[in-house]
Amino acid sequence: MKPRPTDAELEILKVLWKKGPSTVRDVHAAMQARKPTQYTTTLRVMQIMAEKGLLLRDETDRAHVYTPAVEFEKVQHEMVGSLIDRLFGGSAEGLLVGALNARPASKKELARMRQMLDEHQKGKKS
Repeated sequence: MKPRPTDAELEILKVLWKKGPSTVRDVHAAMQARKPTQYTTTLRVMQIMAEKGLLLRDETDRAHVYTPAVEFEKVQHEMVGSLIDRLFGGSAEGLLVGALNARPASKKELARMRQMLDEHQKGKKS
């Protein structure tokens, strides 16, 4: 099992999940738009992520190209499961109530949630 990504690693993964295989320079440029950071910091974090098995590195060209070694859905499920266990005592209901209290949902979002709950109850997955 791969380690859970840190906040900094998660930011890099988000860029790579969105953009696809990218160089450090590409990832750094995308991250700069949200939060200023040093290029060398991005480089070092990505090197560590490759060592940890979170990223794959293609060293064919001079500029190495990085690809996520973990799928978004898998990381999401692991992190949400951990949050439910640690903060809500294993209660999915507690997570939902906490989420709705923290950030109110629009009518469209609530309707989609009702639909997903109905489908889940019937044994379907959305």
